Amino acid sequence: MSQMPGQAMWKMLSSGVCTSTVQLPGKVAVVTGANTGIGKETAKELAQRGARVYIACRDVQKGELVAREIQTMTGNQQVLVRKLDLADTKSIRAFAEGFLAEEKHLHILINNAGVMMCPYSKTADGFEMHIGVNHLGHFLLTHLLLEKLKESAPSRVVNVSSLAHHLGRIHFHNLQGEKFYSAGLAYCHSKLANILFTQELARRLKGSGVSAYSVHPGTVNSELVRHSSFMKWMWWLFSFFIKTPQQGAQTSLYCALTEGLEILSGNHFSDCHVAWVSAQARNETVARRLWDVSCDLLGIPMD
Repeated sequence: MSQMPGQAMWKMLSSGVCTSTVQLPGKVAVVTGANTGIGKETAKELAQRGARVYIACRDVQKGELVAREIQTMTGNQQVLVRKLDLADTKSIRAFAEGFLAEEKHLHILINNAGVMMCPYSKTADGFEMHIGVNHLGHFLLTHLLLEKLKESAPSRVVNVSSLAHHLGRIHFHNLQGEKFYSAGLAYCHSKLANILFTQELARRLKGSGVSAYSVHPGTVNSELVRHSSFMKWMWWLFSFFIKTPQQGAQTSLYCALTEGLEILSGNHFSDCHVAWVSAQARNETVARRLWDVSCDLLGIPMD
């Protein structure tokens, strides 16, 4: 019997399931923004497989509730909450310092947290909020944890990007949105930055045993749209086509867990497959320049 158009469309939008049976006893994972949505589901699955999971989030109270929920559901007590505010480099450095003092290993880093369509505002360090949290915050966090990832190899970094990167451009003359600003486009620019960062990171990590992947989770019902009444309305209107957070977590999990994926380091994934990216996202010159500019903004020595 042929499928109804709606059913076929839903299948297309919700396809992509991580089928890996890999277990993670003795492995350590950090998931940013894991107190809600896709991050919560990702952390839950990693805990289910026996990993020691750090929920790195701004709202520690909410994080503790989620940690207890995951502990109860999985029977894994090794679910820990640590404060991480990606809009403040002091908080990022404090998180990394605490983590490195506490842990000997780090096998999986999932840079999942993000903001979307915020009114124009700046982080504690004066960065535009989207580029500051979605890109620069995770760039700094990854930099600070990189030696630990190398020591723990084979290890992986997964950066949650979006299909929205297709509308993104890296305007180096207006990186902080001070000359012109659109909340929607600022999000797209930051998601493009995630992909460019992933590619350059993978290039620099060749032969280190650390691999990096960017993912589009799908259109997911999450708190990301909290700043936009229009997006909330759109989400409600098309709710039939929208993924649950659990479905949205599948591609992150696929890239974190699937064996033999190392040869595809640097690639972008959607629905658990390598996905096409925009011409902008394939521009190595822009990727290298963005890396250097990011180091400069964050006070990281350039190599």
